[in-house]
Amino acid sequence: MNPNIPSIDQLKEMPLPTPVSYTPQTWGWWVLLGLLVLAVVLGSAQRYWQWRRDRYRREALVRLAELQQRSNDLDALRELPELLKRVALSIPTAQAHRWSWRRLQTIAHIDTAGKQKIAASAFRDSVAPLGKNDWQAFLQTCSAKPLPADFSQQLALLAYAPDSTLLALPNEQRQQLFNTCKTWVEQHHVAA
Repeated sequence: MNPNIPSIDQLKEMPLPTPVSYTPQTWGWWVLLGLLVLAVVLGSAQRYWQWRRDRYRREALVRLAELQQRSNDLDALRELPELLKRVALSIPTAQAHRWSWRRLQTIAHIDTAGKQKIAASAFRDSVAPLGKNDWQAFLQTCSAKPLPADFSQQLALLAYAPDSTLLALPNEQRQQLFNTCKTWVEQHHVAA
């Protein structure tokens, strides 16, 4: 071989430049990254707390689905008003605190003034004895959608009517009651 002719063996590999770092170079990007991480953590925590707060709602919907499957059973029909009352009594403390005295006074005729917020135990003590028109007003106030005007009367009928009356209820009316109860459990709220 001719030494003057360049050979491929004479080529030298050029060194690569130093790799570019993916870490932020200025403090502003670190602050933005920190805020993003904080927002994700707070959002996740809020969703988790909401999920835990709605446990009573999920359990009630499961029980309601079980009852609806046995809609021809008298025990299932009789349990429906009790289930709604238990859901109302299970409203989480955070929601119960938002319930104002003024609204509770109009529903339960409580003669107490001067307090804006009530404790959860006072809320439960006020909701537990509600019946007839007061119960209807409470259910309607907490409902996102309008309820039938005689909803509490229908619930009272399920709880106290003789067996023959319940057996005579048409299937459409039973399903309508279950659907109304399901809608109320899914969407009820207690707002100030």
